[in-house]
Amino acid sequence: MIELYYWTTPNGHKITIFLEEAGILYNIHPVNIGQGDQFKPEFLRISPNNRIPAIIDTEPRGGGAPISVFESGAVLQYLAEKTGQFLPADIRGRTEVMQWLFWQMGGLGPMAGQNHHFSQYAPEKLDYAITRYVNETNRLYAVLNKRLADREFVAGDYSIADMACYPWIVPHERQGQNLDDFPHLRRWFQAIWDRPAVKRAYEKAKAVSEAATVNEESRKILFGQTARHVA
Repeated sequence: MIELYYWTTPNGHKITIFLEEAGILYNIHPVNIGQGDQFKPEFLRISPNNRIPAIIDTEPRGGGAPISVFESGAVLQYLAEKTGQFLPADIRGRTEVMQWLFWQMGGLGPMAGQNHHFSQYAPEKLDYAITRYVNETNRLYAVLNKRLADREFVAGDYSIADMACYPWIVPHERQGQNLDDFPHLRRWFQAIWDRPAVKRAYEKAKAVSEAATVNEESRKILFGQTARHVA
């Protein structure tokens, strides 16, 4: 059984997609990041960076004590290795998947996240910041589009690299992007959305939070963190 500590964000969706695809039993523990649940001691014990998602595997391979994992990329890798699914065993295939997983973790996610912040949530609209991150998101879309020009999925076969990237493309309109400008990416995007497991994952999100709103109080919690929050 996987205990999933989750909220309805792109990083959270990565893990529900994997769990639905792999057919693993799991329980969702909502961590309402707009209300500060991520700072509760019981959550920080498994996710010291106070970010979702995180998991506890109560039945790890080889037995023994439960294993906790934080950071969405690490969780995807852990689950893929646990199940033997969506991550090739051969060195070449594994390397292809892992480099695109790291590309998402280091590029697409952070840049699209800053795009969201400055265009949607910042209390004042800074044209330079918005333009900077909308343009960088646009560049990254083009990288992914080019990658998909001669293959069905990001690393050949469907893998954790696709599961990592897809949720960050879902809010493309909010990111100021038009999928018609990226035909290979658009084809890939539709193919993943058509997967039953992906639809189930997003239905689970609706059950957790119909509308995760950002108000003045939640804005302070989400965007006002400093070292004292860690202490």
